[in-house]
Amino acid sequence: MVTCPAAPGSGEERRSTTEERSLPSVPSAVRMGPMGKQSPSPLPVPTGGSYLLLLFCLRLGTSCPQGCQCPDHAGAVAVHCSARDLQEIPKDIPANAVLLKLDANKIARVPNGAFQHLSQLRELDLSQNAIETIGPAAFSGLAGGLRLLDLSHNHIRRIPKDALGKLSAKVRLSHNPLHCECALQEALWELRLDPDSVDDIACHTSVREEYVGKPLVQALDAGVSFCSVQHKTTDVAMLVTMFGWFAMVIAYVVYYVRHNQEDARRHLEYLKSLPSTPEAKDPLSPAPACR
Repeated sequence: MVTCPAAPGSGEERRSTTEERSLPSVPSAVRMGPMGKQSPSPLPVPTGGSYLLLLFCLRLGTSCPQGCQCPDHAGAVAVHCSARDLQEIPKDIPANAVLLKLDANKIARVPNGAFQHLSQLRELDLSQNAIETIGPAAFSGLAGGLRLLDLSHNHIRRIPKDALGKLSAKVRLSHNPLHCECALQEALWELRLDPDSVDDIACHTSVREEYVGKPLVQALDAGVSFCSVQHKTTDVAMLVTMFGWFAMVIAYVVYYVRHNQEDARRHLEYLKSLPSTPEAKDPLSPAPACR
């Protein structure tokens, strides 16, 4: 309530001053109104850029994807988006999420930077989707804190080496139609596979047909190298290419020799076909003697 101040020096002003001194102290967020009633003091309102920044931070930290549930436990948010018919990863996931369940949806790809703002995330469940493609920087920003990444029961055939190489989390890759090749073997060397599901990682297709349908880790533990097959294939291809070039050079040399022989033969026949001319007499030679 706003009141007009009394004229300076008046008795009313002196009485109000005395009353204010006799009042007990109150918190700064509360001021005294008339008749001794407490009225809240106006809170400071951010203006300009700080107001927009505050709105952005509040939205980023407390929003929840549509159709999902985001229970908050002591400031740690668990985002449950299981079986919501999602076809892509939501973009409005709270920044303070520690658990994100996106399982049993229809997600087909994990793009680069999909989780880069989720630095507090500890567990990410992407199982039972239709994931076929994983970007090289799909899990950037999660290397330090992520503890479990579930990619099981998807349609993954190939894994980019840079996509999972920097993660310290346990990774589940079981029940995927993996193509066992050198690139996959090199990617697995840098992963911490979940021991509870590692035996369910099998070769759906392979550069070595004898390992199709067999557990991948058992083959690797036995010393099998899919990279040696690639090296042998490369060596064979190089030999075939070199042989082809060598055959072309030989063919060119043979053609060149035969072509020159044909030209030489034609030139010789031409010389033979020329008419022979009588031998010219020397005018200074003596005439034959008459008998």
